[in-house]
Order: sequence, then structure tokens, then C-alpha cells
Amino acid sequence: VLHGYEAIKEALIDHGDEFIGRGSLPLADKLFKGQGVLFSNGERWKQLRRFVLTTLRNLGMGKKSIEERIQTEAQHLLENIKSTGEEIDRVVGRTRSPCMADRGQMPYTDAVVHEIQRFIALIPMSLPHAVVKDTKFREYIIPKGTTIYPTLSSVLHDSTEFPNPKEFDPHHFLNKDGTFRKSNHFMPFSAGKRLCAGEGMARMELFLFWTTILQNFTLKPLVDPKTLDITPQFSSLGNVPKPYQLRALPR
Repeated sequence: VLHGYEAIKEALIDHGDEFIGRGSLPLADKLFKGQGVLFSNGERWKQLRRFVLTTLRNLGMGKKSIEERIQTEAQHLLENIKSTGEEIDRVVGRTRSPCMADRGQMPYTDAVVHEIQRFIALIPMSLPHAVVKDTKFREYIIPKGTTIYPTLSSVLHDSTEFPNPKEFDPHHFLNKDGTFRKSNHFMPFSAGKRLCAGEGMARMELFLFWTTILQNFTLKPLVDPKTLDITPQFSSLGNVPKPYQLRALPR
């Protein structure tokens, strides 16, 4: 088990070629039989990953075409939910949809999106990796085929990087002057060569959906906010939010 930023960085990034394998996960082995981009290994995995990345690029990942598609989806979402934010009003206004070009001017909104992912630690323990050859890691010799579990929550909830890590606080990603603060500890999509191929699209969707909701709706709880417990609950392989009720008021 890899625990903490330094160990995970050293293994998955600095020794990425050695830790590139996918470890055994009994249920996944039974269902997927070593197939697919998530659970395959060796040359098959390399080919599948190239195919996935090429397909995402062809769909326009990171380009305006996919951005417009997500904006269209967000507009459909507006039929059900909305909220507000001074920063969004100032940068985007009410006459157009948010776009990725706005993100650089919206540090607080960007910080909120990052903090949501950090706080919930959706996948607290990454899918298992495996070393593809006998590997010397620190003072240990790890035999080929050994399954490795990186604990992403140990990085996302590292108190040396994020003071009060169990509290939801967008200032974890803000400098004192209000600008956005990048953190190498931000690893909700894992790290290294097994990094989630859809990370770029997921980041875009999260930002555009969130800003579109806040641009058009005011969200209000049905109870006193002080009584709400926002601590995620563990379900199966990941953390999920508890069920809540709220009112979505058109602005």
C-alpha cells in the first residue's frame, strides 16, 4: 500500500514505467477478464489507451467542439436546477453561457470545483497497480507482479498541504491575494501513466456544469445549514455524498 504524497509520486510518477501494470481485483477480473482500458495490461493496454486518447481528441477534448456540446448539455440541465455567484455574474454575466476561457478569471469558482473533488475523495483507494518487473523502491525489492494500492485520500487529505483537511474550504486552493493556487497533491484522477484518460473532459464538464447551474439558479436548503452533515459516506469502492433536499430557485 502506498500512503502519502511522496510515496505515491515516487512510485507512480518517478518510477512510472515499473508501476504501470494493473493489479488484480477479483470482481473486475471476473467481469472484465483483463479486457478494456481499465483492466488490461502490456501491449493490449497501450493500444487501448492510445485508441481512447485519440477518440477523445477526435471528439474534441479540450477544443471548442466538445465545449459547445457540454454547454448544450448544461442548458438542458437548467430545466431542473440553478444557483448564483457574484464572480460568475461579474465574469460571465447573464447573456451568454460560461466557457472554459472564463476559468482563468474565476479563481474562487475554480477553487470550489477543486475543493469538492478534494473533500469527497471519490476514489479513496486507487484501482490497483502492479509492478511489471522486479523493482527496487526505497529500501525494498518489490517482486514482479506485486499488486500495489495507492491511497489517494492520504494525499487529498494531507494536513501538511491542506490545513483542516476534513473541512470543506475553497481557500485550500487560493493564495492570500485571491488567485488560484495549484497543488501537486491534487490527485482525484490518480497519477502517473495510469492516470484517468478522461481527466481533461471530466474537468471541463465539472467546471461548465457547475458555473452554468450557479449562473441561473439560487440553491437553498430546506433545513438550517448548520444541521447538515456534508461528510461523504463510503459506498462500495468509493465515497458518495449523502442524500439532501434543496430548493432550486430561478434567478
